[in-house]
Amino acid sequence: MDLRNVAIIAHVDHGKTTLVDELLKQSGAFRANQAVAERAMDSNDLERERGITILAKATSVEWKGTRINIVDTPGHADFGAEVERILSMVDGVVLLVDAAEGPMPQTKFVTSKALALGLRPIVVLNKVDKPDAEPDRALDEVFDLFSALDADEDQLDFPHLYASGRSGWCDAELDGPRKNLDALFNLIVNHVPEPKQLKKRDADFTMLAVTLGADPFVGRMLTGRVESGKLKVGQTVQSISRIGQKIEQFRVTKIQAFRGLHLQDIEEAEAGDIVSIAGMTKTTVADTICALAVDEPLEAQPIDPPTITVTFGINDSPLAGRDGKKVQSRVIRERLHKEAETNVAIRIKDTPGGEAFEVSGRGELQMGVLIENMRREGFELSISRPQVIMREEDGVTMEPVEEATIDVDDEYTGAVIEKLTGARKGELVEMKPAGAGKTRIIAHVPSRGLIGYHGEFLTDTRGTGVLNRVFHGWTPHKGPIPGRRAGVLISMENGEAVAYALWNLEERGKMMIGAQAPVYTGMIIGEHSRENDLEVNPLKGKKLTNVRASGTDEAVRLTTPITLSLEEAIAYINDDELVEVTPNAIRLRKRHLDPHERKRAARGA
Repeated sequence: MDLRNVAIIAHVDHGKTTLVDELLKQSGAFRANQAVAERAMDSNDLERERGITILAKATSVEWKGTRINIVDTPGHADFGAEVERILSMVDGVVLLVDAAEGPMPQTKFVTSKALALGLRPIVVLNKVDKPDAEPDRALDEVFDLFSALDADEDQLDFPHLYASGRSGWCDAELDGPRKNLDALFNLIVNHVPEPKQLKKRDADFTMLAVTLGADPFVGRMLTGRVESGKLKVGQTVQSISRIGQKIEQFRVTKIQAFRGLHLQDIEEAEAGDIVSIAGMTKTTVADTICALAVDEPLEAQPIDPPTITVTFGINDSPLAGRDGKKVQSRVIRERLHKEAETNVAIRIKDTPGGEAFEVSGRGELQMGVLIENMRREGFELSISRPQVIMREEDGVTMEPVEEATIDVDDEYTGAVIEKLTGARKGELVEMKPAGAGKTRIIAHVPSRGLIGYHGEFLTDTRGTGVLNRVFHGWTPHKGPIPGRRAGVLISMENGEAVAYALWNLEERGKMMIGAQAPVYTGMIIGEHSRENDLEVNPLKGKKLTNVRASGTDEAVRLTTPITLSLEEAIAYINDDELVEVTPNAIRLRKRHLDPHERKRAARGA
């Protein structure tokens, strides 16, 4: 059977997973009456809740006697490591572009990786049935992007299609029949080359492990593409590291390949197939699995370095251990090392005390997803403010810079530019009208300046702005960037907050907790209206006498407290504060709970 391997790449929300849904339906992967969830590829809970793809996943469909392996990839740059690894398994990419928005920053990030590997792109202009779609402009912008990324002649001569993923049609002309996706299937079969590996069928078996998963019944499963030779169940193979050291020798217990949405057991894998194999104990991502006669490892794709560090520590607040089951540093360490095995973009380092761990990754979103997964598993953690990773070059301290692409309504452009280029030390690169009363701003801003900016940005643009960021490069250190201006309200007592006390404190600032919420000394309960921190007592009840009974005065009406999501809380805190994360609550607290220790630490700083 003929074989084609393709990846679907695009910016966030341009419709990758929805298109894969339709490809599966129209290729007959499901029975006629089978109940299929929307965005079937987004399989874990977090992906479903947030409506984003986090992990790259493969599926496979049959089309007129050709097997097409399709890999669905995430769009956020924070999960870029997933995309970088996956691209080495495929021979072509389908680049999806929203016909209204055109190519966006993260399109650029992924496309540059694909073009560098020499993959031939197919451009699909999606969502052309939207009222503000401009497919011709979007196509011109894609061409400009390719030429800016130094694409070769073959890549610049790319075929393009017009589609609507949600309606399930794709045509070569804009005013085509709009019935089905046949045009896309035919183009994949005709344009994407056969895997080069097919010529090496008779050589010794080799395969590069690209993603690691774990099955509770089978154990570790490594997925990758067979580069040469054949592999049968029960065969003895070895694994070697990047530098050619032998790791282990093992017997293959299971080979599974994707058929539709499910993995099926197969007896034999051939060159070019994308398969998952089991049986190993130590082998991990980027290692080569090969026949015993082979001693040369396969080349692994280099991964961009992490840009931010967050410290994960044990939860040592007075309310620790109430919600979660997993609170010891040993358990946290094991869980983080397990994560670093499967996710190559994360690095973990122990701190001198041994109770906290420095976790480095690509961005706040990636960290937020990891913490969210851990809290659902029953962990309790205290999280520090993200720090940017610096590096030394020729005695000069360098810091990472990100390219921020912002679409805002015209009336808010002034506020946004002022924020970015003022205190946050950004440089304005380009500003142009984006049609329909919107302006597109492109700026190079230090990563430090963007931490914690997103919430403020949404406030400044009344929730209408869109901010996208992608790693741009390194620049000499730009000096201090001020943090949050407002101080915080700190509880000075332990107990449960009283509505009457909170009502009296309302003129002092915005509250972050409601009545009856558990509080402790040193916990942050609100934002102060001035720049200094203020210690307050949220437990002060109303004094009752014989004359005034409790029910006669008017009832206390409280303003709704601010509830911060996990990412917002992490971005909100200062260096001397922590976020306490438990399965049921997210609380903010000072690093030093005791007020005397806080003063001492402030003097020492």
